[in-house]
Amino acid sequence: MQTHEIARRWTAFFEKKAHTVVPSASLVSPDPSLLFTVAGMVPFIPYFLGQQTPPYQRAVSVQKCIRTADIEEVGKTARHGTFFQMAGNFSFGDYFKHGAITMAWELLTTSQEDGGYGLDPERLWVTVYQEDDEAYEIWRDVVKIPTERIQRMGNEDNYWHTGQPGPGGPCSEIYYDRGPEYGAEGGPAVDDTRYLEIWNLVFMQYQLGEVRSQADFDIVGELVHKNIDTGLGMERLAMILQDVENMYETDQVRPVLDRAAELAGVSYTSTEDPQDPRFANDMRLRYIADHIRSALMLISDGVIPGNEGGGYVLRRLIRRAVRAMRLMGVNSAVLPELLPISRDAMRGSYPEVAEDFERISRIAYAEERAFLRTIAAGTTRLESSVAQAREAGTLLSGDAAFELHDTYGFPIDLTLEMAEEAGVAVDQDKFMELMQEQRQRARRDAKSKKTGHADTSLYYAAHAGEDTVFTGYTEHTTQSRIRSLLVNGQQASVAEQGQQIELVLDATPFYAEAGGQAADSGLITGDGFVIEITDVQSPIKGLSVHQGIIREGEAALGAEAVAAINLQRRLDAQKAHSATHIIHAALHQILGPEAVQAGSFNKEGYLRFDFRWQDALSDAARREVEELSNIAIRDNFPVHTVETSLQEAKDMGAMSLFGEKYGDRVRVVEIDGAWSRELCGGTHVSATAEIGTLALLTEQSVGSGNRRVEALVGLDAFEHFAAERTLVNQLSSMLKAPTAEIPGRVEQTLTRLRELEKELAALRTQQMLAQAAKLVDEVETVGNVTLLAQNLGDVSSADDLRSTVMDLRDRLAKAGHQNIVVALIGVANNRPLVVIAVNESAQNLGLKAGNLVKVASQTLGGGGGGKPDLAQGGGQDTAKIADALTALRQAVETA
Repeated sequence: MQTHEIARRWTAFFEKKAHTVVPSASLVSPDPSLLFTVAGMVPFIPYFLGQQTPPYQRAVSVQKCIRTADIEEVGKTARHGTFFQMAGNFSFGDYFKHGAITMAWELLTTSQEDGGYGLDPERLWVTVYQEDDEAYEIWRDVVKIPTERIQRMGNEDNYWHTGQPGPGGPCSEIYYDRGPEYGAEGGPAVDDTRYLEIWNLVFMQYQLGEVRSQADFDIVGELVHKNIDTGLGMERLAMILQDVENMYETDQVRPVLDRAAELAGVSYTSTEDPQDPRFANDMRLRYIADHIRSALMLISDGVIPGNEGGGYVLRRLIRRAVRAMRLMGVNSAVLPELLPISRDAMRGSYPEVAEDFERISRIAYAEERAFLRTIAAGTTRLESSVAQAREAGTLLSGDAAFELHDTYGFPIDLTLEMAEEAGVAVDQDKFMELMQEQRQRARRDAKSKKTGHADTSLYYAAHAGEDTVFTGYTEHTTQSRIRSLLVNGQQASVAEQGQQIELVLDATPFYAEAGGQAADSGLITGDGFVIEITDVQSPIKGLSVHQGIIREGEAALGAEAVAAINLQRRLDAQKAHSATHIIHAALHQILGPEAVQAGSFNKEGYLRFDFRWQDALSDAARREVEELSNIAIRDNFPVHTVETSLQEAKDMGAMSLFGEKYGDRVRVVEIDGAWSRELCGGTHVSATAEIGTLALLTEQSVGSGNRRVEALVGLDAFEHFAAERTLVNQLSSMLKAPTAEIPGRVEQTLTRLRELEKELAALRTQQMLAQAAKLVDEVETVGNVTLLAQNLGDVSSADDLRSTVMDLRDRLAKAGHQNIVVALIGVANNRPLVVIAVNESAQNLGLKAGNLVKVASQTLGGGGGGKPDLAQGGGQDTAKIADALTALRQAVETA
């Protein structure tokens, strides 16, 4: 039975049981405390927490989910993946334990011919909470499961809560016995590998007080309305019904794994033993198949590769998959081979991945091409870092290795390999320290997200089903009332002078930050109080929360108030917002319809606009965008807004931000009719000439397939042009040249500087080589080794020292010396450098340059490494140079 059929039977069964079929929510979580939808119940959280009234009493869904907290663990075992599907049935104050248990049993054990899953009842085990006699008796007396297959478990395993005060209750879990070949007998309490958990039934029946840990909490009382939340793992049930070993062998995953193995010329063996020589490739094939599917589904839900949030997770998934293929010897692009296979495997459950595949594949393939370029760019950055390390005679710093990994996406194993080839060691300890710090930050962030419901619950209470009325389109000052007051994150009835507060008004002219437009600032005043507002946010839909400080008096809940925005700031901000729409339209006209918005930010005098595009804009294109934008401003195009239905707006050709959620009614902003028409809730000028002028500042990459332009408008743009004019006049005066000749004069000066630098470098090299000729007479014989170990004092660079060492080794060889070791120490930038060269005959005696340089570098308080014939290092203490030379002689003597 294929996975899409398992899902169809699930919804069909519960629909017959009077459940409303709820389509899967997006992988991008609607809960502001979560990055992704991580469980089937996430879309229903506001109902379970009492924040919203559910529109139905019974619901059923098959929810797409993503979990990426431990992405590095994916593939190490066959039980761990990032994307999964959670089938759930939910009751909001309707049926409870009896209904949930009996329906679960019916669906699992009804024959496949009659629409069920046809599982053998004799292979099903259940667990119940140790004190839940009610559930135990239903399983024993109603379902008739033998008592030996019902096991009681404690709080750690069979009790659910959010980790904070709120609803909670016992669980009952259903397990499938896979047979003695998978482990010991004794039920899930003994072996949860043999006994595979497939369905968890959560009975929300208690109100919890203080929650100290998973097992330690206080029960305040019973809930008035008891709820049911169940979750069945679709992939786990598919394993059983398809009779395969693990989730990676199910119908939606295995085809990608097989094709990846074929491309790499390897065989998949299913091993999970790290000691097995085939484990590395098996692990890679597993997480390639997982990551390709996850990437497909994330892009389908509007996520775009980037450097923050969900975009960063998507980028990691794609790059880990591509890197894994490269580690198996496939250096060409692989997504065009693998992504269509994942599409075909998933389209039965999610037809939209096939319908939207042109867009999905374009984004994914662009990210892979960018990563392949990243490897090339990272190689250039690595070579620069290696050269600096060689220059300083030190290790390649852990910071540089981490930057390559974190910023450039350059894998650490590739850094280690290439650095070693260049004769430079890497400070791996520091790198691992930085990686650990990053993981700890990620865990702290994840933990904070899990405990986010306490914060949003206050906002839901303030909302109370009534949106804040925004008057700012037509008013700058509004008479209102303080509906809610928060001090230190807690509800308050009064706030005093000097306190930082959050407040909600019935109506407000303050624009809450949204759609890229910065929030308004201003004052809220009333009888005996003045509040300075510095920010306005909308933490939940329809609610504007003003943040500020009480400058005078006391503000009380329910008080009448006058809200007044900083008018000049608003006027300047809406100039920037309208200019953002103009730039978007200009990019469309110059580059084409593919240059669509990916994000924006605008505030008084400034705008930032991100758009989808692969390549940097040429100077000509930048000038054209700036010129076309200023022509639109000069021509004083009218700016109109209209409210309409979402469908009518789409029919009008209004542009929208992909992935943004819009209601049934939307606001369309038009500039000169169809010249620019976008969905937008922000504030705007009434005609484009109000903007004044626009100065395009920069254009740069902000991630693969994404570009960013920044611009100034109005008086800020004028001041920018004035500053540039002053700078040009200064350069003209300094170079004694007319403005038009400045570029040529600057190029002449730079060319001459480069020539002088080359001449200076040549002189330094000549001086070093002349000094080397004199050093030949300083050789000493240590045993049967010709050793030249000297302190050269101040040197210009590690490269010059390296050239001198190699020159001396050649001179000594030509003079007939055998078993040659040349070791020179110099000081550059107050730090000692060491370079050692060893010829082949000396290497045959056991003398390796890499080993010898470590001896000297450690004496100097540093480190180093390299190849057997040539190595370099350095240290911190110039006072130990004589000791380092002595240590070298001793090392040669004892070799």
